[in-house]
Amino acid sequence: MLLIVVAALGYFVDIYDLVLFNVVKRESLEFILGAGSDRLVGVGITLFNVQMVGMLVGGLLWGVWGDKRGRISVLFGSILLYSIANIINAFTFDLTTYGIVRFIAGLGLAGELGAGITLITETMPREKRGYGTMIVVVFGALGAVFAAEVAAQGQRLGGLLTTITGHAFMDWQIAYIVGGLLGLVLLVLRVGAFESGLFTRMTQATVRRGDLMLLLRDRQRFIKYLSCILIGVPVWYVVGVLVNLSQDVFVPALGIDTSMLDEAGLRQINGQAIKYAYIGLSLGDLLSALLSQLWRSRKKVIYLYLVLNLALTLVFLFGLRGTSIATYDRMCLLLGMATGYWVLFVTVASEQFGTNIRSTVATTTPNFVRGSVWPVTSAFKFAMPALGSITSALVVGIVCIGAAIWATSRVHETFHSDMDFVET
Repeated sequence: MLLIVVAALGYFVDIYDLVLFNVVKRESLEFILGAGSDRLVGVGITLFNVQMVGMLVGGLLWGVWGDKRGRISVLFGSILLYSIANIINAFTFDLTTYGIVRFIAGLGLAGELGAGITLITETMPREKRGYGTMIVVVFGALGAVFAAEVAAQGQRLGGLLTTITGHAFMDWQIAYIVGGLLGLVLLVLRVGAFESGLFTRMTQATVRRGDLMLLLRDRQRFIKYLSCILIGVPVWYVVGVLVNLSQDVFVPALGIDTSMLDEAGLRQINGQAIKYAYIGLSLGDLLSALLSQLWRSRKKVIYLYLVLNLALTLVFLFGLRGTSIATYDRMCLLLGMATGYWVLFVTVASEQFGTNIRSTVATTTPNFVRGSVWPVTSAFKFAMPALGSITSALVVGIVCIGAAIWATSRVHETFHSDMDFVET
């Protein structure tokens, strides 16, 4: 139980830091570029993509390290790295340094989820491990809600820090400092965490560990690995395109009525959209995990959620024109619920492969999915001048969801699978 609690708290901080940039990007970039700069949208997308590239690189490094040196070492190393990076980010005032720090933060953020899920799948009974991963992901998703609240309450927190340090902080600086401090506190709580027994026994055997060639040289194994990645891409299509670009693209394009918002509310459009989406994602993860336990199947639930994802994407793009910002936020909540199969996606990925490459798969897969926001948003931006923002989003969404449906058909049902095996 201690392991589940520790992993859940870790993922909470992980998600907080993962979405934090998109919550505070406008305020922090306006400080650097100046209010009203025509570079805000482009620079914001670029910096977010830099963070995702860091996660891609970090996913490979931490995944291999977890199979070679142990899962616990990944948890400690990744948390320390992204905590320090976020504290430094609070005192970053130029774009070059900002990009470097977001890349380093991405490296750190890449290790948390995969190591935690691997530990749970290897230590819990097969009939109950779905509940363990459910607790981690459901609670962790609320970190995005907390990030939005910290950004909104920055002045109050800033007043407290000013009293302590004698230095005045901006709201976006407060959000980064809080994220860094949360991670450092979490390191203390993790002192009692223990290593996976399956990993410990595997180290005594003569078997290749953390070898990427085991995934790349076997055609069937590679297709299964690629399929695990594609299953999760619609989650970051929704989060990375539809939700994260709310303020700069979709609220104006859909003619959403924001007349009831004051100046502070207008600045928080992105933060609110992210908050509602992640509340929905947390609820969706809870429901999808319970359904998978009830149906004794992970694949059936994933299929259901992908169909719902497509339906709600169509409603978002063609059914909201001229509605209020409150209705828009409620739609973000529903979209979040439809992407709430993340808990099943990461569990399926960790259950598909043997102990000697399980950490590599469980860590790289969610980070490749997160990193997919780069080609997905780039495709959206490339098509937008010719097709318009709505049609461009529709085309990209259909491709992402269609690929995920195909990929789900290519993986095995793993609900009853035993985790004590290796890849040769």
